[in-house]
Amino acid sequence: MAKTDKIIIHGAKEHNLKNIDLSIPRGKLVVITGLSGSGKSSLAFDTIYAEGQRRYVESLSAYARQFLGLMEKPDVESIEGLSPAISIEQRSSSKNPRSTVGTVTEIYDYLRLLYARIGVPYCYNCGRKIEKQTVDQMVDSILSIEQGTRIQILAPVVKGRKGEYREVFEQIRRDGFVRVRVDGHIYDLDDHQINLEKYKKHNIEVVIDRLVIKPDIQKRLADSLETALGVSSGSVIIDVVGKKEILFSALFA
Repeated sequence: MAKTDKIIIHGAKEHNLKNIDLSIPRGKLVVITGLSGSGKSSLAFDTIYAEGQRRYVESLSAYARQFLGLMEKPDVESIEGLSPAISIEQRSSSKNPRSTVGTVTEIYDYLRLLYARIGVPYCYNCGRKIEKQTVDQMVDSILSIEQGTRIQILAPVVKGRKGEYREVFEQIRRDGFVRVRVDGHIYDLDDHQINLEKYKKHNIEVVIDRLVIKPDIQKRLADSLETALGVSSGSVIIDVVGKKEILFSALFA
């Protein structure tokens, strides 16, 4: 492990610490345990936090420092790899059991803005960047699939929810669609009375179109994608028959 991955402490003698040397991994959850009076708080609060806060305040302008109390340097020979620090007092004055480090230090709102405005989200399942897509982008992506491949365009209307959904099937039929995929199986609405288990989770997708990949399907493909996005309120599944499924979204999802 490189030095930059550790907080390295030499000669910590604050309060009852006896000239200790140790290294603490950065970016990890670290718990300091011990008997009462063994130096846990002296290490965590009076040494590591105090030095991190002192260095941070020293880096500010003279104007900013006048509004902040400069902490005394702890009795320690050296600390390497230290970042600006936040601590929560052991005797918290907050009466709210839902308080967190972010809310108590009032940094939560700033972090929320930071992630919302400049953060780049990624899917936790596949690792791909999450971004909304236009119909033209969807068409280009689908047409890059091997020529002659059969696909189904599906509009998801129920995702992992319990119920019988008789009204949903009736509405799909009234809207002029003839097929649905329920829990992975295709049903013809004119030939089947679909009875679902009320207390089991189901996935229901409307079959919008069935196509074979070739150059001259671009307009029909775009029209079908528009229809699917309207039915599902923003998302569409491309079922590459016998191979894989591709999810597209016109929303930021």
